[in-house]
Amino acid sequence: MKNSTTLFMLCMILAGAMVIQACKDDDEETNTPAPQEFVANSTTFQDFENWSLDAVNVGPSPSLGSGHAGNDSTVTRNVYFNNGQDRVNGTYPIGTIIAKRSTNPAGTVDEIVGMAKRGNGFNTAAGNWEWFMLNVNGTIAVDSTGTELRGGANFMGGSCNGCHASASANDFTFSK
Repeated sequence: MKNSTTLFMLCMILAGAMVIQACKDDDEETNTPAPQEFVANSTTFQDFENWSLDAVNVGPSPSLGSGHAGNDSTVTRNVYFNNGQDRVNGTYPIGTIIAKRSTNPAGTVDEIVGMAKRGNGFNTAAGNWEWFMLNVNGTIAVDSTGTELRGGANFMGGSCNGCHASASANDFTFSK
């Protein structure tokens, strides 16, 4: 009888240890820290037209001014959010990526631009967003020297930051 009682107690201790370990693993998974920085690469925006289409704007937009091509009565601007991302507690999470495709009545692309929530203190004046000029296939466009057309506070002479500052209450986005 003494052996069966000892064996029973050992089994109970082992079962309790397994339960504690299983709970510990669950806690560790839920406490995984959010990424501190997201750096887009040449494939980040590819297939953006398969993302969630979250806004369609037709005609001129006062917020665009001369900063974007085709800002007239004939333009259609489709705005895509990867995974349909929404703001969380007023801001978009690091890693949020957005693409905007502007077309004219013939369906020809006037311009494709993107933005990525980079984090890690990148472009703090505009909520840690990085701005991009994109090719039709979603790759990052390059200038005549092969330099990617992307950047933060000083990109495009600071015009991206300047315009998006008017949407600071919406985490520097105009579409949603």
